[in-house]
Amino acid sequence: MVQGLMWLAGGVGLAVLLVVVVVIGARFGDGPIAIVPGGPLVSGELVTGGEPDWTFARDVKEMEFQLVEPPRSRTVWLQVHDKKLYLVSGYMNSVLGRIWKKWPAQALEDGRAVVRLDGKRYERELVRILDDRPLLEAIAAEINRKYGAGLNADMAATGDAWFFALEPRVQAE
Repeated sequence: MVQGLMWLAGGVGLAVLLVVVVVIGARFGDGPIAIVPGGPLVSGELVTGGEPDWTFARDVKEMEFQLVEPPRSRTVWLQVHDKKLYLVSGYMNSVLGRIWKKWPAQALEDGRAVVRLDGKRYERELVRILDDRPLLEAIAAEINRKYGAGLNADMAATGDAWFFALEPRVQAE
């Protein structure tokens, strides 16, 4: 019995150590590891020039996303509507959202971001959408189509979900 408990404790300890190593190691890596946040997005061609037609990403389920400050990357869902790219962060009024989701508030302070899709990086600016009801409805419909998430435009007004447009980043002169 005691030996069995020692084996169990050793197994649990090893699992915890493995999780800690992955979480810490990911911070120094080029991008996230599944749901574990990673380091800055550094590899991949940096796409410059005119605004892309994001329709190519309409059925892509996830992309890598990083705010410039703090420089941590994560995997997020994406939405495309009318050739533009959007992000939605749900559960913002829940306990889980307040604990887990720091990036939306950080994006309000500094919206500069980098996204990586198909190995290419794009510099963007996150702009929160609060009051464009037709656009909010279209984005919610798209996220529901792709993920069956049950979002609606009213969630932007209540703060349950934060909707962001990924606009071209204005370069400082």
